[in-house]
Amino acid sequence: MSIKAYGAHAADRALEALDIERRAPGARDVQIDIDWCGVCHSDLHTVRSEWPGTLYPCVPGHEIVGRVSAVGSAVSRHRVGDVVGVGCLVGSCRQCASCEADLEQYCERGFVGTYNGASADPPGHTLGGYSQRIVVDEHFVLRVGHATQRLAGVAPLLCAGITTWSPLRHWQAGPGKTVGVAGIGGLGHMGIKLAHALGAHVIAFTSSSAKREDAIALGADEVVVTRDAAQMKAQRGRCDLILDTIAAPHDLNANLSLLKRDGTLVLLGVPAQPHPTPNVGNLVFHRRALAGSLIGGLAQTQEMLDFCAAHDIVADVELIRAQDINQAYERMLRSDVKYRFVIDCQSLAG
Repeated sequence: MSIKAYGAHAADRALEALDIERRAPGARDVQIDIDWCGVCHSDLHTVRSEWPGTLYPCVPGHEIVGRVSAVGSAVSRHRVGDVVGVGCLVGSCRQCASCEADLEQYCERGFVGTYNGASADPPGHTLGGYSQRIVVDEHFVLRVGHATQRLAGVAPLLCAGITTWSPLRHWQAGPGKTVGVAGIGGLGHMGIKLAHALGAHVIAFTSSSAKREDAIALGADEVVVTRDAAQMKAQRGRCDLILDTIAAPHDLNANLSLLKRDGTLVLLGVPAQPHPTPNVGNLVFHRRALAGSLIGGLAQTQEMLDFCAAHDIVADVELIRAQDINQAYERMLRSDVKYRFVIDCQSLAG
């Protein structure tokens, strides 16, 4: 079937309206009419080939919420009319140790991304959610339990939400733990909301004093302006866990010094250029850990969506038309969004 989408034909070209093909649903496929698609910084990195391996035409989008419009004969989890979500992956080997442990994001043969992944469908790679419709194996389709009027804010949970939820759960954030969140943007604002809802004491670290009130409103117990040396010094050794959401190269030593003994700094942002190498002494003298984390598996993503529905948590979003995506990218580079753009995919029809 031919549908309308927005994508780019080259790294140095703007996104534009495209006609793309989707396969007819197979026996285990779910066809989804897309209502909302979040705009992730990863989309921009990929479209502009700031990360290697971009395949063109590139149709980004991996924060997808919509309604089931058709199902294959063997589908058992979803029905026509269900509200569902699709996140960052639409395939994995389903056989390796990671997949068997419900950690498909670490598939040892490589997961299939919702866009820019290997596919037998035209044009030979996956095309994402900046589109009217998508067809996905039912294993990679998630239930959405939020109220209908909140669905636009659910879309970013499929990436920004699970990217912060996964390390919070892995490192057991909760009552009695102090969690720092560095960077108050698309990922960071979700990190604050989720850590607060889990019962942790939350410290927001931001370079902008203008974000103090916002961070408190999101659920932070304290706000530290990282440009203020005295404020940073006062926080040394306080955090059990820090989510570093900053997607630009920066000195990691300042954040490492904020950790308690046995604390962990988790890198979530992936900059186009590497971070400067941290001081090893900052790690070894306090048995601190520097770690990374990548989205979550399907079971954990469903857990996160269910938790957010129960606690009425959604992302703070600004709605845009698909036709405004290039301006949105430029604004995203200036951090001029609170805190996630979401495309109204109905705009693709006009």
